[in-house]
Amino acid sequence: MKRSLILLTAAATFGGALPATADTDGQAASSLMTSGLILPPLDAAQGRILFAEKGCVVCHSINGVGGVDAPMLDADFMDLPMNPFEFAARMWAGAESMVELQRDELGDVIYLNGEELAAIIAFVHDPEEQLKFSEADIPEEVEAMMVHAEEEGEDDGHAEDEEEGDDDHD
Repeated sequence: MKRSLILLTAAATFGGALPATADTDGQAASSLMTSGLILPPLDAAQGRILFAEKGCVVCHSINGVGGVDAPMLDADFMDLPMNPFEFAARMWAGAESMVELQRDELGDVIYLNGEELAAIIAFVHDPEEQLKFSEADIPEEVEAMMVHAEEEGEDDGHAEDEEEGDDDHD
């Protein structure tokens, strides 16, 4: 139901063009709008995969699965209806912090093309698709980054305790 609401909101926002249609193979296809713009498909299932594969899950969580360095992205906390461009604008507003965290946690900046971003936006607004999200969705290499990030956080706290303890003995 919420996905339909998102699609209808997107259609209203983009001058009545539906965001995606199925082609003859059953694949989602981008819609060409009268203004010459293309609206990529809002594929929440693909967004669930990308959220984990691209590493968003290292810092963000959904269903309690994921990192704690950035806001939770559970659909329950999303504004509905939401213009997908508004969500992207909010990401842009936090871009400097996200880029710094991505370099620290992932070793590089995440690259998303328009279709990937549209899919992730659909996923973070789709409570039914989010119910399917679990640790099993996280690729091993991304999970290793998450463990490494947690260990660094623990080491940092431990090092501060040791330094404070050393000061007491001087």
